[in-house]
Amino acid sequence: MRVLLDTNALLMPAQFGIDLYDELMALFGDFEPITLEEVVGEVSGLARGRGRDAVAARVGLAMARRSKIVPSGSTAERVDDRVIEYARREGCTVVTNDRELRNALLDEGIDVVSMRRERTLELMRG
Repeated sequence: MRVLLDTNALLMPAQFGIDLYDELMALFGDFEPITLEEVVGEVSGLARGRGRDAVAARVGLAMARRSKIVPSGSTAERVDDRVIEYARREGCTVVTNDRELRNALLDEGIDVVSMRRERTLELMRG
């Protein structure tokens, strides 16, 4: 099972105090975590800031390094659109807590993993 982590997913461990990889293991068993280069770029930009989001982004960068980092192969302007295109093309399930992205993925028939009650992850079928 290939699981694509978006920017928001990489911030979840610090924001909600969950172990993202343990939660995904509980959902899928064995899985291959994938992060787009463009997502790593977004998280790097956040990590250079200050405050809670910057701390969460620094944790997120460490999480991204535990995944396979790949280019999206897309020319879409927005990173969210690149996530959608990659997930559709490669058949990935996407982990995100971003409501807009989650809804767009589900509309495209792409499975999504999202936070449920700020404690556990839930799989939603697209």
